[in-house]
Amino acid sequence: MLAFMRHLILSIALVMVASAAQAACYADYKAKRDNPLTLHYGVAEIRGACDPDNAQAQLQPKLAADGWTLLQVVSVFGQDGLDQRKANAGQFFLRY
Repeated sequence: MLAFMRHLILSIALVMVASAAQAACYADYKAKRDNPLTLHYGVAEIRGACDPDNAQAQLQPKLAADGWTLLQVVSVFGQDGLDQRKANAGQFFLRY
């Protein structure tokens, strides 16, 4: 019984750590809109794997729905990178 309890506690702890790590993923990106040409820099929260490919897969359809074309995922980062990017992202900070 004691071994089962240890295993259960360890499993719960691992799930909590994995969930916390996944919840804090963000990407900064560049996008454009044509006619007239408009560019923007933004920051978005990313779900799942915290990597540029996943960020791109999530951002492309969200941006396209508003007429934007994703040009580049600049980087992916955690909670600690939000404050330094907030001013530059302006109205596109966590919009998508």
